[in-house]
Amino acid sequence: MQGTGVEQKHILIVEDDADLAQCSAEVLEAAGYRTAIAASGHEALDYLRTNNHTDLILLDMMMPVMDGWRFREEQRKFPALASIPVVVVTADGDARGKAASIQAAGHVAKPISIDGLLDEVERVCGLP
Repeated sequence: MQGTGVEQKHILIVEDDADLAQCSAEVLEAAGYRTAIAASGHEALDYLRTNNHTDLILLDMMMPVMDGWRFREEQRKFPALASIPVVVVTADGDARGKAASIQAAGHVAKPISIDGLLDEVERVCGLP
């Protein structure tokens, strides 16, 4: 997209499974999005405080250090971060319920389907 004057959408992947995070990043980058990866909610908050151009957060709910619920609680305390939409990524059978419990913009169930991931990202964040 360089030279088009259109800035790519930036997605933060918050996932403690390094392989899954990397695969998700590769899929999203191939579709035209920019990505960053954080291995915990704490790492994600540190990243967001210094990188204010994030358009969407893909949030795993079950992580060490700081899980998805605690991350969302902390995210909402900062006005500059509170408006960034979150899509819950979870292996739990009730992905929709988990998303609703933290007022997320959407959800993706694990195991992740490429089409499902791209459809949800596009629905919430828009085209790259």
